Amino acid sequence: MSKNFELLYQMGKAQEMLQADATVPVTQTVLPEAPASTPALHIEGMAREEVSKLVHRVFFLPGAEAPRHIVFAGTESGDGCTWMAAHAAEILASQVSGMVCVVDCNLVQPSLHLEFDMENSYGLADALLGEDPIRQYARQTARGNLWSMSAGTSTEAAQRVLTSDRMRARISQLRADFDYVLMDVAALNVSNQAMVLGGLSDGVVLVLKAHSARRDSSRESVQLLQNSNVRVLGAVLNQRTFPIPERLYKRL
Repeated sequence: MSKNFELLYQMGKAQEMLQADATVPVTQTVLPEAPASTPALHIEGMAREEVSKLVHRVFFLPGAEAPRHIVFAGTESGDGCTWMAAHAAEILASQVSGMVCVVDCNLVQPSLHLEFDMENSYGLADALLGEDPIRQYARQTARGNLWSMSAGTSTEAAQRVLTSDRMRARISQLRADFDYVLMDVAALNVSNQAMVLGGLSDGVVLVLKAHSARRDSSRESVQLLQNSNVRVLGAVLNQRTFPIPERLYKRL
């Protein structure tokens, strides 16, 4: 079976499943499972095309209200949220001249550094406890205007201040130093990061896993964010399988 990205052209069923508010757009995608030898952030074909569409729908809204600081949050661990945040950041950086930074806020189960083939050291956790300028905790990638900040050396002390005024101050510094900030947070079923950090951002993109995300819990996740006055920019359904080859989907 083919596994790849696809935006949902017939959006009714996904919209009905997730939408607690008529203003929440829903995008269905399929997260490809790349082999271990694939270079970091290397995606082509439909996958790149559909992530690009997601980036345009989120970051290139007309007018001054276009989001620049976005939180990516999964409903459950293993939803592919980190992959989505990393590749959205890479594609965004390829389409803008401004500086883009993607940050791993999941101090308990960090994984963003794996996407960029970097060590998980001297990152966000260190920034929360240290005093160096925020950019010194991020690393520039091969794409000059894209920076990645790993979770860093996580400690209980760092985890305690992750949702505190100290984090608020560091986020303000990130927004001052970078034109776009994408934050990968822990899943909603294990942490309240999405609510807290989502409230400090321009909105949240909710990442769901096909075939495992339950309709009721997904709808509750949207409602929970909205009840916390967090703007839900959209929902992405990934890792869906299709019974026909990708080349046929391109013709649909």
